[in-house]
Amino acid sequence: MPSDMSIEHQRILLNHGSGGKMTHELIENLFIRNFNNESLKARSDAAILQIADKFFAFTTDSYVIDPLFFPGGDIGKLAVCGTVNDLSVSGAVPLYMSASFIIEEGFPMELLERIVSSMASEAKYAGVDIVTGDTKVVDKGKCDKLFINTAGIGLVVKGYENIHKGLDIQPGDKIIVNGYIGDHESSIISARNLLPLKSEIISDCCSLNHVIQSILKNNLSIKFMRDATRGGLGTVLNEVVDHRLFGIEINENNIPVREQVKAICEILGFDPLYMANEGKFVLIVDPKDSDQVIRIINEANIDRMASLIGEITSESPGMVLLNTGIGGKRIIDMPVGEQLPRIC
Repeated sequence: MPSDMSIEHQRILLNHGSGGKMTHELIENLFIRNFNNESLKARSDAAILQIADKFFAFTTDSYVIDPLFFPGGDIGKLAVCGTVNDLSVSGAVPLYMSASFIIEEGFPMELLERIVSSMASEAKYAGVDIVTGDTKVVDKGKCDKLFINTAGIGLVVKGYENIHKGLDIQPGDKIIVNGYIGDHESSIISARNLLPLKSEIISDCCSLNHVIQSILKNNLSIKFMRDATRGGLGTVLNEVVDHRLFGIEINENNIPVREQVKAICEILGFDPLYMANEGKFVLIVDPKDSDQVIRIINEANIDRMASLIGEITSESPGMVLLNTGIGGKRIIDMPVGEQLPRIC
C-alpha cells in the first residue's frame, strides 16, 4: 500500500485484482507481510516445496470469468489449463488437482454439466487427476453464476528446481514467447459483443505441460519460465527485471500479434503487450539453445509462431524497453490497473 496512506483508510478496488502494479503492492504489503515465509517470498506461479529428496510445485487459483463460455473454451477448461500451466512453467510435471465450486442458486444444471465435462476432458488431455474438491451453493445474487477454485501439485523435473526464480539470468540471454499474444482477451471481448465488428478470434486457452516437458527433457539451459496471463507479456517482463541489475530490450516487430487483435486494440485503445493470455509462456534461455527451443515449440504448435522477441541487457537495469516498429524506443512499465473492460 502507498506509504502515505494507512491501510484502514483504503478499500479494495477492481485494479487490485488486475495482475498489475496494484496487485503486486497488495501482495507485497499485505499478504507477504502477514504470511511471511520463504516459499511465498519467491512470488512465483507455484511454491516449490522439498519433501525428502524430491521437489514439488504447489499452486492455487480462482476463476471468475464472464462469460462462462467463450470461443475456444469455458470456465471449466480455463480452470484446468490455468492450474496445469502454473505448475508446468515452474518446472514441474502436473499430477493432481482439486476443484471447488461456488454456485449461485438457480444456476442451470445443464450448464454445470457442460462445464464439469469440459474440466474432465482437459484434465484427461493434460494427464492430471482431479482427486478432491468442495461444493457450495449461495443465495441468488451472492455470486455471479459460478466461481471455481483449484489447487494443483506436480513433481519438479530434476535440475529445474529454481527456474521460477531466474537466478542464473544474465545479459545476452534470449527471450522467447511461444506464439500470438492477446488472443484470449480478444475472444472474451468478442463473446461479450462489445465490438462493432464480428471477430472470429479463438482463445488460446490450452494446457502447456506437454510442450514444456518436451523442452525440459532435452536438458537445455532454460533460465526462467512464466505464463503470461493477467497483465500479459508486459507484466511478466517487468516481474523479471524487478529489483535486478539487468534490463530487457524487446523488438516490436518480432512480437507475434494477429491482425484481428491489432484491430481490437486500435478500437478500444488497448496495448497487446498487456492483454491476457491463457496459452502463452515466456522463456529466458541461453543464446546457444534459443534456436532449438523455438524449433521444439513450433513442432508442437500448429501456428508455428514461437518467436525470439528480445534479450537481457546490462543497460537500463530494472527497465523493459521496446524498440518500436518506427525506429523509436519506449518504456514498457508495469500497468497500474488493467485495460477496460476487465475480463475476469
